[in-house]
Amino acid sequence: MSVKIISVATQTPQFYKETKDILPFVETWLADQDERLRRKTLKIFEGAAVDKRYSIMDPIEVFTRTSFEDRNDIYTREVVPLAQQAIEKALVKAAWKAQDLDYIITVSCTGIMIPSIDAYLINSMGMRQDIVRLPVTEMGCVAGISGLIYASNFLKANPGKKAAVLAVEAPTATFQLNDYSMANMVSAAIFGDGCACVLLSSDENDNGPEVLGHEMYHFPDATHMMGFDLVNSGLKMVLDKEVPETIAAHFPAIIHPFLEKMGFTIKDVDHLIFHPGGKKIVQTVEALFSELGKNIDDTKEVLRLYGNMSSATVLFVLERFMNRDDVKKGDKGLMLSFGPGFTAQRILIQW
Repeated sequence: MSVKIISVATQTPQFYKETKDILPFVETWLADQDERLRRKTLKIFEGAAVDKRYSIMDPIEVFTRTSFEDRNDIYTREVVPLAQQAIEKALVKAAWKAQDLDYIITVSCTGIMIPSIDAYLINSMGMRQDIVRLPVTEMGCVAGISGLIYASNFLKANPGKKAAVLAVEAPTATFQLNDYSMANMVSAAIFGDGCACVLLSSDENDNGPEVLGHEMYHFPDATHMMGFDLVNSGLKMVLDKEVPETIAAHFPAIIHPFLEKMGFTIKDVDHLIFHPGGKKIVQTVEALFSELGKNIDDTKEVLRLYGNMSSATVLFVLERFMNRDDVKKGDKGLMLSFGPGFTAQRILIQW
C-alpha cells in the first residue's frame, strides 16, 4: 500500500515587516537596558539570515506589554481563518473537496485552543461527521514531519483514504517582553508566523511523490535543549546554545542508518528538504551535507523569506520542490526536522 503526497499549499498572515524595519521596535524595547545588550541584540537580528517575517498581529502589538490571555486570544482569533485559507488552496490544487477528507491532523505549539483548530475547520468547511481528527501539540519545530508520519501510518492501514496535515504557527504570539535572555533574543530574531497544508492519499488513482519510509530519532537526556516554559506571561522560549553542536555529533547516526534500512545511501538522495531552524543550525547542517555533495539552498531561501515558522517551515520547503520543474520521475527527497525532545525526524519520498 503506497502513500503519496498530492499537494502542498502555504499561507502567510496579513502583517509583515522586513528585518530592517523591525530594528527600531527592538531599539525602543531595549531602551532601558544595558548598551552592550542592545548592540548585541541588534547584531543578532541583522545577522539572522532572515530578511522578512510575517505575523498574525501588527508589530506594535508584538512589542506591547499584554497578558498571556490577550496574546492567546489573538492566536485563537487568527489561526483558524489562516488554516482554512491554506487547506482550501491545497484542496483546489488536488481537485478535492473538503468532504473527501477521511483524516485531519492539525499541528501547532504556539498557542492553546480547546477544542483544537481542526474542530472549527470541520464546522466551517462542512467536513464529514465521521472524519478522524488528531491535534498535535508540544512537539515544536519537528511536528510538521510528525504529522506527515502519523498521516502516512493511518493511510497505510486504510487503503483508498485521504488525509490533510495542517501546520499553523504564530511564534510572535510567544514573544516575551520581560525576558532579556539570549534564548528570547535569538528566537525573536529568527521566528515568524505561517501556515502550510499537505494532502496525502492511499488511493491508487491519486498521483504524487510516494512516501518510501520514515523514522524518528531521539537524542538521549536532551529534554533541556529546546521547548517552552509555561510562565505567567505565556510561553517562554527554551533554546540551548549547544543545539548545532549536538546535531553535528549525531548527524551520521541520524542520516545513514535510516537510508540503509531502505537500501539507499546519501548518494541516492537527489533533494534535501530540511527545516531551517536558524542560521547556526542551517550552517551546521549545510557543512555536513556539503561534505556529502548536497546543498540546502531551498532551506536557506525559506529562512530568508519567512523566518522559522516552527512546524510549518519544512512544509514551505516541501512546497518549493513540489512546484519545481526540474524534479524528475524517480528523484528521491529526504525530509529532515529537529525539535523538542530533543528529536530528529525523517521521511524519504520519491517522485
